[in-house]
Amino acid sequence: MSASQQAFDSRELRQVLGAFVTGVTVITTLDRQGRPHGLTANSFSSVSLDPPLILWSQSLASPSHPVFREADRFVVNILADDQVDISNRFARGGADKFAGCQTDPGLGGVPLIRGCAAYLECRRIDSFPGGDHVVFLGKVERIERSGSQSLVFGGGRYLVAQPHDIGTLGAGSGANIARLKAVRVATRALVELSDELDETLGLGVWGNMGPTIVRWEESSQPISENLRTGLVLPVLTSATGLAFAAWLPPETTASFIDAELAQGGVDTASSDTAALAQRLAEIRATGMVRLLGTDAFADLYGTRISAICLPVFDPTGAMVLALTAIGASDRLDIGESGRLVTGLRACAATLSQRLGGLPPSSIPQEEQSQ
Repeated sequence: MSASQQAFDSRELRQVLGAFVTGVTVITTLDRQGRPHGLTANSFSSVSLDPPLILWSQSLASPSHPVFREADRFVVNILADDQVDISNRFARGGADKFAGCQTDPGLGGVPLIRGCAAYLECRRIDSFPGGDHVVFLGKVERIERSGSQSLVFGGGRYLVAQPHDIGTLGAGSGANIARLKAVRVATRALVELSDELDETLGLGVWGNMGPTIVRWEESSQPISENLRTGLVLPVLTSATGLAFAAWLPPETTASFIDAELAQGGVDTASSDTAALAQRLAEIRATGMVRLLGTDAFADLYGTRISAICLPVFDPTGAMVLALTAIGASDRLDIGESGRLVTGLRACAATLSQRLGGLPPSSIPQEEQSQ
């Protein structure tokens, strides 16, 4: 048997099909006695604009299949992104899925579920066998679109749809707009990487008060309940702060560093000018910051932590974002060849490329230290 003809089971096929991200709908109808029926379906697609035709498919084993097989009308309720509970309700069996669900009567009395992103009220014009499913073809007779964002499903879980930033940021983009786009692009990447590695990741920017975390993604074992957005970190004792100190122009960070030194509480290596310069040069050479077992944040997190931070660059070569991972020092693996470091390196390089900048490994040390 050739590679292209190798057998696969239904579970494998389901996983592959899950790579195709779809919206989520609830199909509703009425039976001969006027009772409402509905089920969650993402097997929905447009067919034709003229005439306006759509299709969806239903399993032959579905308890409501006899009802839909005989029904003359149905409604495609396209769910909004705050209707996960509605999707789950109609995906399960139950005596009365409509109990407590607010609806309005559509054409022929078929229920419209309130709060949806859109509705297509259809008349069934045909059906076709499709293996263990039946494909229903409907003619759209009335439509409605609300301002709500649609619910998305893919890879076996619910997702949130956001605009895609096509290509790289243009050289003419204003600084603030460029940073906003960078944060938006990086946030999606941070969520995916946190899910993949099951580690707590933070997204940092250089704000008016210094290094600032604008997004946290927690692992299944969060280090603390004190992970808050807007957290301002010290420059000299945090991985995020040291990353910005290493790659931002000295005039940007100097006043913050001087203020921290004046307050005291900084280790000797950081308080000595020559030692600090050498440490920042080493950070630039390795392309990342690693802190192992620091107790500088014990009051905040309740334990010693380890952390790692990698920079993301914009088209001008400036560091605009910090990708930071933190965790209990006895659990977080910040080894050079570990999954965490490897994953963060790849993510930072990809983000830099998307933003039109150079990945950390491509920036010469002499350029970074200027």
